[in-house]
Amino acid sequence: MDTTRDAERGESLSPGSGDGVTDEHREVRRQLAATSEILAILAASSSAPDDVFGAIVERARVLCHADAAQIHLLRDDHFRLTRAVGVSAELVDLSEVEPSPLDRNSLVGRVGLDHTTQQIHDVLADPEYDRPDFQRIEGYRTILGAPMLVDDEVVGVLSVWRTTVSPFDDRICALLTTFAAQGALAVRNVELMRALEARSAELARRVDQLEALSEVGDAVSSSLDADEVLATIVNVAVELSGTSGGSLVDLDEDSGLFSVRTATGTSAEVLQALRDSRIHIDETLIGQACREGRPIQVADLSTIEENLDPHLSILYTAGWRSVVAVPLVRSGKTVGALVVRRKIPGEFSEETCELLEAFANQSAIALTNARIHRQLEVQSAELAEASRHKSEFLASMSHELRTPLNAVIGFSEVLLERMFGDLNERQEDYLRDILTSGRHLLDLLNDVLDLSKVEAGQMELDRTDFSMEDCIAYALSMVRERAVEHRVTLRTELPEGLGPVNADELRIKQVLLNLLSNAVKFTPDGGTVVVGATRRHDSLEVTVSDTGVGIAAADQERIFDSFQQGSRAARKVEGTGLGLTLTRRIVELHGGHVWLRSELGHGSTFGFTVPLVRSRSEAVATSRDPRAQADEEQSDGPAPPDERPLAVIIEDDPSSSELLSLHLGAAGLRTLVVSDGRSGLQAVRDEHPEVVVLDIHLPEMDGWDVLTEIKSDPLVAATPVVVVSVLPDRSRGMALGASDYLVKPVARDELVDALRRVVPLPTEESGRRVAVLVDDDPSALELARLALDPAGWTLLTCTRAEQVFTLVRESRPSVVLVDLLMPDMDGFEVIDRLRSDPVSASVPIVVLTSKTLTPAERRTLEGRIEFVTSKNAVDLGLLATRLSEVTVPRGAAGGDGA
Repeated sequence: MDTTRDAERGESLSPGSGDGVTDEHREVRRQLAATSEILAILAASSSAPDDVFGAIVERARVLCHADAAQIHLLRDDHFRLTRAVGVSAELVDLSEVEPSPLDRNSLVGRVGLDHTTQQIHDVLADPEYDRPDFQRIEGYRTILGAPMLVDDEVVGVLSVWRTTVSPFDDRICALLTTFAAQGALAVRNVELMRALEARSAELARRVDQLEALSEVGDAVSSSLDADEVLATIVNVAVELSGTSGGSLVDLDEDSGLFSVRTATGTSAEVLQALRDSRIHIDETLIGQACREGRPIQVADLSTIEENLDPHLSILYTAGWRSVVAVPLVRSGKTVGALVVRRKIPGEFSEETCELLEAFANQSAIALTNARIHRQLEVQSAELAEASRHKSEFLASMSHELRTPLNAVIGFSEVLLERMFGDLNERQEDYLRDILTSGRHLLDLLNDVLDLSKVEAGQMELDRTDFSMEDCIAYALSMVRERAVEHRVTLRTELPEGLGPVNADELRIKQVLLNLLSNAVKFTPDGGTVVVGATRRHDSLEVTVSDTGVGIAAADQERIFDSFQQGSRAARKVEGTGLGLTLTRRIVELHGGHVWLRSELGHGSTFGFTVPLVRSRSEAVATSRDPRAQADEEQSDGPAPPDERPLAVIIEDDPSSSELLSLHLGAAGLRTLVVSDGRSGLQAVRDEHPEVVVLDIHLPEMDGWDVLTEIKSDPLVAATPVVVVSVLPDRSRGMALGASDYLVKPVARDELVDALRRVVPLPTEESGRRVAVLVDDDPSALELARLALDPAGWTLLTCTRAEQVFTLVRESRPSVVLVDLLMPDMDGFEVIDRLRSDPVSASVPIVVLTSKTLTPAERRTLEGRIEFVTSKNAVDLGLLATRLSEVTVPRGAAGGDGA
């Protein structure tokens, strides 16, 4: 249990002073990041909830702006402190001795009774609150709690407090309720895993019994030797009952005498004595069991030493102490008995007796075998689904989340790069792209996690009119990286004038992405996937064909069921098995249908239909991009000539080319985008750009050929070419003459740094001062950029201390900002190395950190840095002003670009 009191809760405890939209966006990102982190830990540690609880209390305290956070679990009508952060060891000790009961004297008790999230604004003013011992130790005043519910039952409470009277707002209440639900999910996972382990143990025991019964059945059916069959029965019965010996006797109906047919664990002398003894049905324990038709046992033969029958007497003399006799019944008649024994006293369990009955009665064996076999099939299927669910869930999240996250990360980066303040029309478009991708991600999570919703088919459609061509292009861009990795060719066969469709665009994208992901996944390396579309009366028919392994006829219906992947999934592939189930239900909700044509070894074709728009004019059919339309509207009238240096971008993916254009535009370059290799080569020859940004996988002519042609043409051979591709083949690119080689996804700073190395960027010649920041915290990088960009700074960032020295030597910045807390090298060492290097010895250094400096540390920094500012309370405007003040003298001297 983490009981340390962290006085430095990070910059997220105090909202930034920037733009309101930016603050809200940043806060939402933090909440989503915290939720994703907890879900990832939950998926990886479902049988050990400590990691989940730890992440929950840590993030709850930070995001709720609280001084402490705790999880109490309900046990025996008392809430016991299970995990906490920000509380003292004294409180932990007291909680163990005096846990809070399920009553209204404490907040956790009230939450447990009412099953609702609630808070006490001031515990000292609450007449019902009666835990002064806790309050005196920690001094809290306002406290908020949320129930952890499992099947509408409270299993625990997540609570946070503040040491001042400061009520929590509705947003924080909702956030804490979400975290509490995740904690309850951890508790539920533990219960499920324990139940699974118990069922696994039961299943293993059943399997052992089934195998034993199968062995007996095989002996009965395959051998005509009765003694061999009887010996098999006795051996297996002794083994499974955990006893040391046993025998099987048969009954002579006329004389009423039993004779020993076979025995195990018995010496030859004892066996012979048993065979020579008189064992009568009316005079022995074996006979009593047969007469009463039930197992009879003696837990300790010594207790009846004076009344032992001849059979038991021989066993007792030989050292046996406990025995059980089970009648052997066939066709309603007693034909013998099965006896097992141990050399230690003790009762035989009811389970053992029942098991022995199954062995002793051949007619019951078949029935028992059939029943257990059926149980085994059901339990095996359930266990298989449960075991697959965890591993496939993780694989699905890794694959499915990558697609929308690319868009989220890309366009978020665009917004964070000098695009703040009032939003123009294009910025609003990018925000909508971010929201669309985020919603797509949430829908995927909901579809996987909420299995009851999937089974019930409860989906609501948000119908709009949209272009299917654009929808197909989006889905193709999402699977292109995987296709390139496996050398799968993606192709479209789309006729002119398809017309808009009326459907839920997000859901149709999901359908296409499911089908395309499966097609690429099950197509061998070097294969082809083709997307086609055809107008048929009032509907549009879309097909996805692959040259993959195909699907057996027996599986072609089954793969549309939940958690089924068919025989083609014999090799290990990712997926939850829900994709085709969701695809069929989504299409059917739209009034369409899904079909499949496939043959093993000859690929597969999945198709579906969606309704066409019939009530809109044909002009809508073009589904023009609102961004392009806005650009055209703004282009009315003569435009001034663009004197910026030209960069030719040769990239066929619209999203990638858009992001590259924005990054290069922000760096001061004019861009020309060309979507195929042959046209791109011609553009380079016609325009003579300052730099070329080249993708490798291109239609018409791939990037390798384009690069070779450029470098072999004397007129353009000197043009720098920066390759940006998903293909990690840097050595080949550099050998062919590339100036730099970057592997997607590429961060904005990485791209700009590469361009800076090969071509002078206008931003560096326009009088903007350059600052270098080294910090492993992405939030800190974002805050610094927000502070410096509007003030005319160019901020270069790196996340590892080793990178800062190269960056400083290359950029000759006006100032260096250093965090003191980094994993590979602390800030003190970074400052020492910067000061010892003649290139950076005179560059001002500013410490930007969340660390509380000791007097000794301040003395160490004195005279070596300009000033220290805390991340916890950084004033963005003041930071930019102070940096300007410390760099003006150097700027006036003209030595460092200030």
